[in-house]
Amino acid sequence: DGGIQITGSHNPHEYNGIKMVRDNRAIYGEEIQVLLRRIEAGAFEWRDGTVDGLEILDRYVEEIAARGRVESPVSLVLDCGNGVGSVVATRALCAAGVEVDPLYCESDGTFPNHHPDPTVDENLADLIDRVRTTGAALGVGLDGDADRIGAVTEEGEIVRGDHLLLLFALEVLRERPGSEVIFDVKCSQALPELIERAGGIPVMWKTGHSLIKERMRRTAAPIAGEMSGHICFGDRYFGTDDAIYAAARLAGLLTRSGRRFSELAAGIPHYPSTPELRLDCPEDRKFDLVAGAIEHYERSHEVIDIDGARVLFDGGWALIRASNTQPVIVVRIEAETAERLRWIAGEVGEYLAGEGVELPPLPGD
Repeated sequence: DGGIQITGSHNPHEYNGIKMVRDNRAIYGEEIQVLLRRIEAGAFEWRDGTVDGLEILDRYVEEIAARGRVESPVSLVLDCGNGVGSVVATRALCAAGVEVDPLYCESDGTFPNHHPDPTVDENLADLIDRVRTTGAALGVGLDGDADRIGAVTEEGEIVRGDHLLLLFALEVLRERPGSEVIFDVKCSQALPELIERAGGIPVMWKTGHSLIKERMRRTAAPIAGEMSGHICFGDRYFGTDDAIYAAARLAGLLTRSGRRFSELAAGIPHYPSTPELRLDCPEDRKFDLVAGAIEHYERSHEVIDIDGARVLFDGGWALIRASNTQPVIVVRIEAETAERLRWIAGEVGEYLAGEGVELPPLPGD
């Protein structure tokens, strides 16, 4: 009927939160406020119940072994970042036939080696070094609660979450042509271009695992994901974002392709872009700032406002949106050329500076 998971996700250790589900659907947004008002009003029933303990890790390992089976051996360096994935990831991937070299796979909520957020390049430094040193076929990093994946090639090059989603989607579309592929507003323009070319239906959607999963449920999309590394598989899985399963699928994708990871990644157009930039902004101001950005840019540009402001410039785009989980503004910029990227960054940076938020310099500036 319902469930609650206590989790800090990928946030710093001082943050905690809960994920809630009811009838197999996530509770989010206004539904949380409705629940709050019921609690404050005491408008609920209270009855005696029972508490049972259930060992689920063995069952989980069996599911990953069956659904993520790798047809031939592939070597993978796995960096759990001392997050909760440490308790089962190595065992599950080995059961699926992956040759795992574990790195920081001891659960420790103080995160003594690096913060478990694989979207931040500096958090992948040790993973890159281990992959290059050992000659592994790929490296995978998990976030704190193991629902987001980061990946590096055998050469140590980072493959962003949107490009990972595209690699998975292209394989799925070969078996399920005409399917929807859902991606969030932070993703590269390469996704709609290549998804359409592969016979799929690209759908840009709001950022947030709950929102993505709800869209998947409504349309029976076989795959969806976000720039941040949430990859949700409806194809051969439960429609959830499970980075351990995604690691097994990625290893299997390499063996089925017969190509190196770097070769697969090179087949995706690499437009010059920034990473996901997270800029401090007070919680009580971030949404007003984004609303102001939409109003400002709509006067002169096309703006996609399904989640923040994705402003379309000649030869590129810029996103300004409020984080759902932290007091920050998220910015990402992509363009056809490096020169155009810097021009767009200058324009957006000037606007944000007028609102009291500083855009960091781009590399090389």
